Amino acid sequence: MRIFDLSQPLNQDCSFWPFYPPFEVKYIKRKSEQGVNAQYIQTSNHMGTHLDAPRHFVTNGKTIDELPLEWLYGPGVIVDLSDTMDELGLFTPEMLEERADIQNGDILFINTGWHKFTFLSPDGDEEKYILRHPGPHYSICEWLLDKKIHLWGVDMISTDHPMNLPIGRFLGKGGLEHWAKVRKQAEEKFGTDKIGEIFPDDAYQLTHNALFPHDCFHVENLGGEIGNPELHNKRITLGAFPWKFKGGEAAFCRAVAFLED
Repeated sequence: MRIFDLSQPLNQDCSFWPFYPPFEVKYIKRKSEQGVNAQYIQTSNHMGTHLDAPRHFVTNGKTIDELPLEWLYGPGVIVDLSDTMDELGLFTPEMLEERADIQNGDILFINTGWHKFTFLSPDGDEEKYILRHPGPHYSICEWLLDKKIHLWGVDMISTDHPMNLPIGRFLGKGGLEHWAKVRKQAEEKFGTDKIGEIFPDDAYQLTHNALFPHDCFHVENLGGEIGNPELHNKRITLGAFPWKFKGGEAAFCRAVAFLED
């Protein structure tokens, strides 16, 4: 069996969600002075490759430590959509099922190719990664629930399309009016008269609001070898392993693919 890391690196330079506190790290002991190296970190939970538990959006939802291990490891697929995704690209359940045999209860990871634009990547473009990533059509929520999928993940900063996030709606002056630029580009892409139909108000943050109450949760910022064609569109074993954070609404995690020789 071969093991593939599907995680992005994490340090003070990684891309982070707008207005969230960034990752900070410093040495509090050094080998030359105290005989040991020790670091202190301060950060939000929503940095790098991380798993959002239902508690992130549900007051009494499951926390990280309450997620059963059998939901975090098992059979699944990495669906590759990277050849079809561009800025603000939209994908549907039909597109996923055309490419892979996705079965009930699977772990589902989606490769859009967007991980290559993270700040730590050689082709890094932080505005492109954070503000103009692709995303799912809102119909994915009902489809995921019908498929009885607990864990899914994307190689983007969010599982929601930017037009279903503050990024495309109201970041406002504090965001240098990025929302207006994103909306203008979306209107040019899909048609001004179609925006309300494709991104209705009730689809706002839907992959968070509609799924977490049903214990369907996700990993964001997948990376590493998520783009390896050897892993795509076939049945493999997947896992996402957060630290056992009691009461945690989210946690850094290591996402992994296991491939039989």
